[in-house]
Amino acid sequence: MASTNDPLLQPFTLKHLHLRNRVVSTSHEPAYSEGGMPRARYRLYHEEKAKGGVALTMIGGSSIVAADSPPAFGNLHLYKDEVVPWLRELADGVHQHGSAVMCQLSHLGWRASNFSDDWLPLMWPQRGREHAHRSFTKQMEDWDITRIVRQYAEAAQRCQAAGLDGVEIEAYGHLFDAFWSPGNRREDGYGGDLEGRVRFPLQVLAAMRKAVGPGFIIGVRMAVDEAMPGGLSEQEGLTIARTLADHGMDFISVIKGRIDSGEALARVIPGMGTPAGPHLELAGAVRRTVPVPVMHAARISDVATARHALREGLVDLVGLTRPHMADPYLLAKVAAGQEQRIRPCVGASYCIDRIYISGEAHCIHNPATGREARIPQLTPPSPAPGKHVVVVGAGPAGLEAARVCAERGHRVSVLEAASHAGGQVRVAAAPLRRRELIGVVDWRLAECERLEVSFRYHCYAEANDVLALAPDVVIIATGGIPDCEFLEEGNALVHSSWDVLTGDFTPQGSVLVFDGNGGHQAMSCAETLAQMPGVSVQLVTGETSLGPDVGGLNMPAYLKVFVAHGVQQTFSQRLVGVRAAGSQKLARLWCEATGEHYERRVDHVVVEHGTLPMDELYFALKGLSRNRGELDHEAFIGIREQQVNTQPEARFQLFRIGDAVASRDIHAAIYDGLRLSLAI
Repeated sequence: MASTNDPLLQPFTLKHLHLRNRVVSTSHEPAYSEGGMPRARYRLYHEEKAKGGVALTMIGGSSIVAADSPPAFGNLHLYKDEVVPWLRELADGVHQHGSAVMCQLSHLGWRASNFSDDWLPLMWPQRGREHAHRSFTKQMEDWDITRIVRQYAEAAQRCQAAGLDGVEIEAYGHLFDAFWSPGNRREDGYGGDLEGRVRFPLQVLAAMRKAVGPGFIIGVRMAVDEAMPGGLSEQEGLTIARTLADHGMDFISVIKGRIDSGEALARVIPGMGTPAGPHLELAGAVRRTVPVPVMHAARISDVATARHALREGLVDLVGLTRPHMADPYLLAKVAAGQEQRIRPCVGASYCIDRIYISGEAHCIHNPATGREARIPQLTPPSPAPGKHVVVVGAGPAGLEAARVCAERGHRVSVLEAASHAGGQVRVAAAPLRRRELIGVVDWRLAECERLEVSFRYHCYAEANDVLALAPDVVIIATGGIPDCEFLEEGNALVHSSWDVLTGDFTPQGSVLVFDGNGGHQAMSCAETLAQMPGVSVQLVTGETSLGPDVGGLNMPAYLKVFVAHGVQQTFSQRLVGVRAAGSQKLARLWCEATGEHYERRVDHVVVEHGTLPMDELYFALKGLSRNRGELDHEAFIGIREQQVNTQPEARFQLFRIGDAVASRDIHAAIYDGLRLSLAI
């Protein structure tokens, strides 16, 4: 069991609210709502964290208080009375597991679109346009101010009526804090000096307090330092924080920076390749300034950093938000003395980026998060344990299948051709900035060791190797190899992105990188090449933008390198062929828009076009298996036992997962392994 002196596990009282420990999941919006309501999926996501031991879970990131704050990414509709019963059901579900729950509310201001929902003009203290969301705003009139102040109060009342423990006002890049920003130059008493600029926020706070009474908790998550030219300075931010506390704000959740652009947002929510807890010093300054509790979450990805923040007195409550998406039971594991078993947050920012790419948050290596209605976070034992499962391939798909099958009570043998596990994750994690991805592999290896999974390395398995093990189930997770065969000519003249990322190819001169995938692979390859001495890079894509599957939080790190090293970028042109031209290469590009071909003379061509499945073993075993490799999709999706028996006399079932089926990504590979194995 954990030490009773562990600061993470110490109770804390916030106003009247007893919290069982010092760890919170801070406000965020996973986009699990339905029609702006926090229905079953939303509730189960937060209930799971409560089961895992979190003290306080904050729901509804940027929940909207008015119709002229249209949802940008699944935000809850706090301006509608119908939200109350859904919030009540969620609050009851969280409370029954011992956690408190609060909701963040906001008027998004310019962080939305004029061209969605009710098509109302967006509000801002003055006319303007945010770079990220690109809509022009109306300058708020006096009656707009009166109305929105009232709507903040009404939203807080709905949360109180639902039985929530409190609310939090969002104040970084939204309407509430737009008034106190130095950029507010209104001349009607709501701008100018600091006293005028805090007038609107204080009116909102007063109205909310009047609506919910003195006992209900109201906090703020605010940018204390906007960290931008002409933005709010730390000194002014500390003054505002103290002013809010003096006027009845019950806690301060500290943010550093603004979120007006992708670059700025990536600094507010830093990911892999950045220091741990980069804004803790600012949080400590706030705690020394205000007489109310302080919480903070930004790149606090592990319990060691969280303990440091508490022991050094930098915060009263520490946010482990993305780590709870990776492992909602992390506190239960700390309390049980099993800290080494915590599934790590690897800082990939896949969770946030997927909201904008596919419309909902997903953890890169915990597919159960957000799918709790169908997939358990804790692996249950099999009703019929004792099968021998042979997994071929120790990449992310194979490791997940091995882990889950072993957790369910089966005997598991893994055959791996390489000298070590990891597959394509090792390629992706090769650049220094992305090395934390290896945590996806390391955690699974540690779990497999605990579960006594057998591994054979340097084993390029053939059919006889598998059959000799007398398996009941065979899972082919052999992954893929780079697809360099898509060109009309010159396939043998190109290198793959893997060659660059693994260090097998270190060129000199001009390099054309063709991205026929759209993910991190080509972007990471171009980033690596651009930083090599004596190399100039041309990045060509058939898309209309760079890396459409990379996401806004990851893109700035690439762009920083591309700009610094002069990477030439070409859009809407596809590489269709390569020819030798003396010691150089002639790359032939085709533009669909013009119907024309173009040529580039370069020293080297590197391509990224996904992977080709390594499926020889699968097809060698297919005719010998009971199901002839067939996967019942309905059973697979529903996490039910696979019962295809095309050849009932055969001994084993055969399945393939991950990139051995088709080129995808880490999350998809792990999701394959999990879904299949939960039904074995």
